[in-house]
Amino acid sequence: MHKNSIFITKTMLTQPYRCITNITRLFFSQSFSSSSIIPYAQNPSIIPRKFDNPSPVSHEIASSFSDWFKTSKNPNFDRIFDVLNSKNGEDLTKLDLGLNLSQTFVLDMIRYKSDDVLSCLKFFDWAGRQSNFRHSRATYVAIFKILSKANLNIMMQDLLDSFNRDKLFHKTRFNDILVIGYALAGKLDVALQLYGKMRFNGLDLDSVEYHVFLNALVDGGYFDAVKVLLGQLRALGHENKTTSTIVMKSMCKQGQFVEAEAYMRDLMVRGEVVTGYLLSILVDGLCKERRFLRAGKLLHEFEERGGVPLSPAYGVWIRELLNVGKFDEALRFFHEKKSLEQYIPSIYRYNSLISKLIRQNRLPEVCDLLMDMKESKIKPDNVTMNAVLCFFCKAGMMDVALELYKESAELGLTPNSLVFNYIINTLCGDGNVSEAYTTMKTSLCHGYFPGKKTFSILADSLCREGNLDKMKDLIMFSLDQKFMPPKSMYEKFIRALCRADRFEDGYMILGELNRLNETVSDTTYSYLITGFTKTGRADLTIRLLIEMQDKGHKPERRLFKSVIRHVCEMEDDKYFLQLLELQLSRSGHDVHIYNYFIYGAGHGGKPELGREVFKMMQKYGIFPNLASDVVMLQCLLKSDRIDDAMEFFVDISRRRSLGRKLYSSMVIGLCRAGKADFAVAILRDAKKNGQNVSMQCYEDLVKLYCSENNFDAAIRTINDLEKSGRKISSFIGNSLLFYSLHTGDVYRAWRRSRDVLKETPATSTLGRVIAAFSDQIMMDSKVEELEEIISKCFPIDLYTYNMLLRKLSMDHIDKACQLFNRMRQKGIEPNRWTYDILCHGLYKHGRFAAGQQCAAEMQRRGYFL
Repeated sequence: MHKNSIFITKTMLTQPYRCITNITRLFFSQSFSSSSIIPYAQNPSIIPRKFDNPSPVSHEIASSFSDWFKTSKNPNFDRIFDVLNSKNGEDLTKLDLGLNLSQTFVLDMIRYKSDDVLSCLKFFDWAGRQSNFRHSRATYVAIFKILSKANLNIMMQDLLDSFNRDKLFHKTRFNDILVIGYALAGKLDVALQLYGKMRFNGLDLDSVEYHVFLNALVDGGYFDAVKVLLGQLRALGHENKTTSTIVMKSMCKQGQFVEAEAYMRDLMVRGEVVTGYLLSILVDGLCKERRFLRAGKLLHEFEERGGVPLSPAYGVWIRELLNVGKFDEALRFFHEKKSLEQYIPSIYRYNSLISKLIRQNRLPEVCDLLMDMKESKIKPDNVTMNAVLCFFCKAGMMDVALELYKESAELGLTPNSLVFNYIINTLCGDGNVSEAYTTMKTSLCHGYFPGKKTFSILADSLCREGNLDKMKDLIMFSLDQKFMPPKSMYEKFIRALCRADRFEDGYMILGELNRLNETVSDTTYSYLITGFTKTGRADLTIRLLIEMQDKGHKPERRLFKSVIRHVCEMEDDKYFLQLLELQLSRSGHDVHIYNYFIYGAGHGGKPELGREVFKMMQKYGIFPNLASDVVMLQCLLKSDRIDDAMEFFVDISRRRSLGRKLYSSMVIGLCRAGKADFAVAILRDAKKNGQNVSMQCYEDLVKLYCSENNFDAAIRTINDLEKSGRKISSFIGNSLLFYSLHTGDVYRAWRRSRDVLKETPATSTLGRVIAAFSDQIMMDSKVEELEEIISKCFPIDLYTYNMLLRKLSMDHIDKACQLFNRMRQKGIEPNRWTYDILCHGLYKHGRFAAGQQCAAEMQRRGYFL
């Protein structure tokens, strides 16, 4: 290893606190901590980094760790497995590797790749088919143990069945292998039956097989059978230190801890060999029963007594402390034993410590442990590499993490899902979405599907940056690999496609979900339906609405009405009638369905269809409710069928008493049709009958009068409103401010009204505001006072502030700026018109720098002048 890389690595590992706080700052000018991972779109200051060309220092660190990982590799073994996993896997014999197929060689190969079950099985199968080799009991037991550890009992059962069919008993001890195989596969009843047949035929297991079988029976809880086999084993003279270990394990599994301690002490008194593993089993059993105090005292007792190797028990003690979250105590114990007793944990214990500490974000301690492993010359494995990658991701040293990640395939190591999650999350947070996308696809190829949160983060980033094609490829790729992304991700993608007006693609993704029998939410259907409504695809709109209902969703009234309205706007009325029939067949002759279709006919400008639906309702004996009369009335008014509306209104009055809703609907409809005189007549009739119409009636009437420049009538309407005991609404007040800015006729109309109508305090205050906006009086008051005066007339909203801002920006730009700041202080968020008014005011008064600053802020918020 290069001296410089050793120095860099040692510096990083021997000074862990500087590693976390200073090294990344020194090595990477744009480093970041885990707390600063903010999506790029939400934090414009983040500039996506490129990791294609890491700095020399990063390269040195990565090379240092890469060299360490290589110490655990065997190039010849790797080459054999590479060929096995390639298309020409059968042609191993052509390799010039000097292969000598023996039991020892096969066992070494299987153990070397024990974490890669498929590769082990390929080699085991290939070796068994060579003419110069036959598998032994040892090789079968080795592969069974690997399959058992991976919980691949079904695969083990297939292997046993295959072995049973071949009946290779003339080459191997057929019955022994079946007994051990079924025992390790968890088929203990079958194993016991086969063992009984062996004994009946005068055959028996050897010492190793007895111990493997006994251990499987203990794990399965067959304690009665254990006693019988234990007696047989001792009778045959097979008892050894492994037997003691299995007996101890059996006692602990049965909760016989007092007997277990006595058994171990008895062994020591008799001068038997007491292994460290024996003590570790007892410590493990006590800890699992949460008897930590007793386990600790036992460890202390044997430390003082001596004569028993304590390393295995130390490893169990550290593991159990970690499992209950006592990280500081576990680390303290580790360092104490290492310094006083030169205790060196196994690779598994180091990995456990490091993994737990990484999850707790205790990165300095991780640095210490990694240094300790390297100095102790412990060969790392796949778990260690994954932990190192996670460490560099969390420390913000992504250059190093990515270089190691890219070398992982060359090193024969496979990143796990946690590593992929860390890398993808960090890359997305750093704005490097393309790199994260590539890593995600790689993880799928490796057989790992990222967690839902990670997939969502990447999908959000792709959708936010508009990379919808990549998002589409990612989803289709994951489906090809038989991975099912979270349903929420599909829905998010469909909505993003709809926002980008790619409704056809969204519909295709929905089809994929339907094929997989997945049901999307009603919101997703709403997005698609609304989208196809815009594009004029009535056929798809109807199909999606029906499908939505078939999936158990109830469309919102707004959506339902929108679909009907869209269908009604089409030239061919058959779609409208087909949809009506479908809905009636689904829900029966529900009056609400009829009302929706009448409403849609009105908004679609087809009152004759509305009439037809209304008559159909009566034909089937459905009595129109109040809502039916209201929507039918609105249908006629929206289509400017004023005479028909008046006639229908009279017809309603014969069937039911006219209430607030009907009067209000009639007045609003007449105002929007520009029939002010008719609207006033209906309004008076409502008052005469004691009905208080809605505020919208007065608002629409004032709006109509103002649009016709009939400000005298508008002022009279406002006075009538106040006489009825109601206050001026924001809409009415804002309308008067708007027209006062453009013409002095509003002020003159108000002055004339003072001669005719009795002035109230409210109308007097309103007159002052109108006068100020009409330039009839000087606006010398402070901004706060102007706000207070207006608020006495009507409630101030954002539109009011915009009108006031516009007035002030004409002649009092400083006051306009004060008002803008006051709005922000009050938590009122400016809209596009707010910025537009202020920018134009600043430019008009020659304040170009301030105007440009305002325009820049406006653009950052997504608004344009």
